[in-house]
Amino acid sequence: MTRFKTHVALHVRELAPAVAFYRTLFGAEPVKHKADYAKFDVENPGLNLTLNVTDAIAPHSALSHLGIQVDSTEAVKAAIARFQAAGLDLFEERNTDCCYALQDKVWVTDPDGHRWEIFVVKVADTAPEQNLPLPTAKPCCA
Repeated sequence: MTRFKTHVALHVRELAPAVAFYRTLFGAEPVKHKADYAKFDVENPGLNLTLNVTDAIAPHSALSHLGIQVDSTEAVKAAIARFQAAGLDLFEERNTDCCYALQDKVWVTDPDGHRWEIFVVKVADTAPEQNLPLPTAKPCCA
């Protein structure tokens, strides 16, 4: 059985109050917490929620992008084939360093401009500590 988990990435102005809110909402601690990023990996409901610090939030629009986390690169390739068959514009990333993890992914945009990614995490920095020095860390989904 293929594992699917919904991924939602939100822009936040301040990480601490956002983490406090989602900690309360889910009754869980973030599985990853950096100076500019936090990740909650909730099993029920199946949700991968990331919070990304930015000062560029439009009024009433904190959504960064949406995504579906899959369990293999093959599942990402299957999504690419579906998107190509449907004539959708797409953007592929292989072995990309994003959100403190090595990922393969494909991006598409819906008719209203909502960006979606289908991705697999190949290698993850699982250290929950804040401000862990990572020489290759890049901003999430930049």
